[in-house]
Amino acid sequence: MKYKINYSKRGSEEVVDKLCTYIEKWQERKQRMAATVAVHKVQGRRPGINRVASDENDAHAAIQSHFEKHEPVRNVSRTRNTAQPGNTPHTRDNSQRESSRKPQKQKDNKMTTKKVLARVGISLLTFVLALVIAIVCADLIVLHGPSKAARDRFVLTVTETSAAGFLATWFMSDDTVESIIEHNSVVDSGGQTDTTLIQIPDGSENNGENQGQQQVDINSIQLINLEGKTYKGKLLIVQNPKRVYIGTPAAYGSDKEGVTTLNMVKNDNALYGVNGGGFYDTGKGNGGIPTGRENSSGIVISKGKLMYGEKNREYEVIGINKKGILVLGKMTAQQALDQGIVEALNFGPYLVMNGQACEIKSMTEAGLNPRTAIGQRADGAMLILTIDGRQPSSMGATYEDLIEIMMSYGAVNAANLDGGSSTYMAQNSETENNPKIITQCASLYGPRKMATSILVSRVDQINTQYEQGN
Repeated sequence: MKYKINYSKRGSEEVVDKLCTYIEKWQERKQRMAATVAVHKVQGRRPGINRVASDENDAHAAIQSHFEKHEPVRNVSRTRNTAQPGNTPHTRDNSQRESSRKPQKQKDNKMTTKKVLARVGISLLTFVLALVIAIVCADLIVLHGPSKAARDRFVLTVTETSAAGFLATWFMSDDTVESIIEHNSVVDSGGQTDTTLIQIPDGSENNGENQGQQQVDINSIQLINLEGKTYKGKLLIVQNPKRVYIGTPAAYGSDKEGVTTLNMVKNDNALYGVNGGGFYDTGKGNGGIPTGRENSSGIVISKGKLMYGEKNREYEVIGINKKGILVLGKMTAQQALDQGIVEALNFGPYLVMNGQACEIKSMTEAGLNPRTAIGQRADGAMLILTIDGRQPSSMGATYEDLIEIMMSYGAVNAANLDGGSSTYMAQNSETENNPKIITQCASLYGPRKMATSILVSRVDQINTQYEQGN
């Protein structure tokens, strides 16, 4: 609507009044439209609203520009419409618009947060449910599928862990699981180590029958990287067996805690260390009570003293006598002490006995897991082996793998140590006491507290328990 005003005629004041009234109505309409836009802001602005608001703004600007050309009339208009500061129609419009936007914005933020949390929760629940269904289906297929070998391998793998053993008994009876373990175990040779098969050089004689051969460095250590079809690992060859001994915590008991192999190396300022025998473990374990296989009774002899175990109970002993010879065999703690064994723990199975590989009952051998083993060559050199497992690049090794490695490196006697999440090798610096883990630790909690470890001392720290003769 347009008004043509002739200010030379009477009655122009009346026209100005009409224009002011029209502007006030325009502003009221604009306020109503702003409130409507705020209500429907979540759904998006309607095309017509923007256009109307733009037309109103243009008209308002044109009238204001016209008033500026005629100062007297503008003053009249201001006089008729003057209000208290802060209470002009434009100010009231803005304040009401802001007050209507803030609650709506807070409501929108709350709704958005709730939606995000709800969607995240639903996604997690869906993922967990899908994972459980996949595990159950895979478990059923493996345990009751067409491949007996796959079933046995799966059962042997999970039963050697402290956390996943239930997967074998979900859909199979305990008797069936025990039968699978029994039919795939290593045969007990029933013998003991023939110590006469080990000849330890004293460093002054040659390693071999011919005098032209290179002289043995009795204190040498060699670290070898190993790799097989399903595993990666490290083999430590310690020429002087008297550098190898059992690391222990200060004391044992249900109210005591073990020490990680890494800290045993640090505490003794040793050069190398691997995990040793078992410990009572219901899931996480704290290493306070030494055990043998399957939580059987444990024995620990350190520096010629019985630290844990009963003198008249029989154990599956893995020991080192005063000469530095690795001794394997079932015996009581008292018999071990009587034979001059100064370092001992118990675990198993035995892998090599008197130069002969131990027999495995079934072709399935055992599960793929992280493993640790110790052996000895005819020249007295100790073989300390760790195999990584439960890793994308290394699933693990079987008992057959351990036997093959030990035999290929000349082991006369060898035995399996505690494995699984306990397995790793630590190496210390030649000049500083700052050990590092140099293999892959499979434990979800990091290095576990151990009851015993196999440690390798520095040359100037060979333990005094080793003496010539029994």
